[in-house]
Amino acid sequence: MNETLVVSSRGQITLPATLRKRLGIKGGDVMILEDRGDEIVLKPGTVVELQLYGDEQVARWDAEDVLSDEERTRILDRLPASKAT
Repeated sequence: MNETLVVSSRGQITLPATLRKRLGIKGGDVMILEDRGDEIVLKPGTVVELQLYGDEQVARWDAEDVLSDEERTRILDRLPASKAT
């Protein structure tokens, strides 16, 4: 599919309705622009919620995740020999 698009004075383009419908792109959706040197590629994107945790929270999780020697041995014994190293 080849389309000629006009870039507005604000740098905006309008994707053809048939293309938006085929790809399921709706107003407000996120797009990823990939610069490939002499061409650009637009791909539908996804927004993922991200949380940042402080050093104290990470240290608390590390302390809670410590295995006893017995737990470690039990887990390693259940792994195939090639993965237990």
